[in-house]
Amino acid sequence: MSTPDHEPDAVPSEPSDASFEPVSDHTTHIPIFDADTEEMTASDVSAVENLPAGSAMLLVQRGPDSGARFLLDSDQVSVGRHPDSDIFLDDISVSRRHGVFTRNDSAGGYTVTDLGSLNGTYVNRDRIDSEIALSGGDEVQIGKYRLIYFAGALKGDA
Repeated sequence: MSTPDHEPDAVPSEPSDASFEPVSDHTTHIPIFDADTEEMTASDVSAVENLPAGSAMLLVQRGPDSGARFLLDSDQVSVGRHPDSDIFLDDISVSRRHGVFTRNDSAGGYTVTDLGSLNGTYVNRDRIDSEIALSGGDEVQIGKYRLIYFAGALKGDA
């Protein structure tokens, strides 16, 4: 058995610089978007802050109409590539009758349901197969479109 002809490497010591701080496991700030996404503009922030009670907004974060906003203010809002859709998303990756957003007063917001679309509907990157309640900041993906959901104040909070 041979032995090494050099001493083992020394164990590195921690920096002696007084400004060194260990990495914390605690998060003090939770960003609205992931690090790989765009920041909200001042007008987007204003639009979210001024949403009417009982309504919600979808902000197109990625996709052909990036930056577009869609107000959810009725009991049912259809989304798809069909021109009669309440939210018309003109891209081949979106089914003609892709999904529907439904007001859910008991949950204080909206739910989303896929209507059997070819490419599916995703909430926070998980494909859905039933009605899913949305929370503020959720990402809804419909085809190439990534939309961020923002809920307005509850009717009693306004």
